[in-house]
Amino acid sequence: MSEITGARIYCKLDNLQRTGSFKERGARNALLRLTRDQQKRGVIAASAGNHAAALAYHGQLLGIPVTVVMPDYAPLIKTSTSKRLGARVIVKGRDFTEARAEADRLATEEGLAYIHGFDAPDIIAGQGTIGLEILEQVKNADAIVCPVGGGGLLAGLCLAVKSMRKKIRIIGVESTATGNLTAALKARRPVLRPRRPTLADGLATLTVGPNAFSLIRGRVDRVVQVGEDWIALAILRFVERDKIVIEGAAATPLAAMMAGLLPELKGKRVVLVTCGGNIDPAILSRVIEKGLVHDGRLTRFTVVISDRPGGLAELTRVIAARGASIKDIEHDRAFSGPDVSAVNAVCTVETRDHAHIRELHRALRRHGFPVLVLG
Repeated sequence: MSEITGARIYCKLDNLQRTGSFKERGARNALLRLTRDQQKRGVIAASAGNHAAALAYHGQLLGIPVTVVMPDYAPLIKTSTSKRLGARVIVKGRDFTEARAEADRLATEEGLAYIHGFDAPDIIAGQGTIGLEILEQVKNADAIVCPVGGGGLLAGLCLAVKSMRKKIRIIGVESTATGNLTAALKARRPVLRPRRPTLADGLATLTVGPNAFSLIRGRVDRVVQVGEDWIALAILRFVERDKIVIEGAAATPLAAMMAGLLPELKGKRVVLVTCGGNIDPAILSRVIEKGLVHDGRLTRFTVVISDRPGGLAELTRVIAARGASIKDIEHDRAFSGPDVSAVNAVCTVETRDHAHIRELHRALRRHGFPVLVLG
């Protein structure tokens, strides 16, 4: 990762935790600090997935019953993981607010202790252990780049690191589809924001927590927002270069570096907080394809060919001669225009890079195939 960012990169791989995310740190700390009566009754939380899995795993280890309420958009991998780890999983609510309301109702009805996923003090304290480990493992770090959604991880990191080494720069990264911390810093208080779809679903809370915000404000050095295309590309880079599978939230620090949002970190020793690896395989497949398109290694275009014998063969010959590989061709006769002897061929082709795509388009035009670029 160092060669593609211009910085000396270290990755704190909390995606390798047992349940695949940093959430185990706060979950275990919170469970251990319950009274014996609370531990016996059990706990409940509203969560999109990682907090739920962490509570389920450590609840099982500690013998504490765990119930989690997940919103409808929670990824399948996260709901199934929580069930497998022994939690009672209830999927209810169009967003986190509705899931939280159901969790509050059950907590009152059944006498369960509610554990907030990112704003409970014991959760924040547990997440702060990641900062202590970074200081121990990378003693001369210049900066730490950390994802931020609800703010619990960043708050714990800021408190731990800035208490011991004030000169280390701490930078928060959000998806452009979230922006909770940016909005809170501008308003000087947490504000509710509508949820929008994002690859970084772990950051898709409706607001930054008030406790987290009070710790972050005045300690974080900078907050940036990175686009979805860069997040997809960062996931692909981790898979290709380091053979590591991460989720969208965990990809945001590298995405911000690759997008050129942090030029001041070039040549510096930078720790990227790789906070989780729980990505749905179906989403991972689509993300990889999006990354290939961004790199110019997968392209789609339409050409008009003769609907007579030999028309398709000539098209494939030209493509093959330029060293490209056809992944898929779809014939479109109904919308190819008034010429009944012609057909649109929608081609999905694997290429080397953007220059190779341009070379292929020129070759097709030279051989009489007009090209309409689709993506």
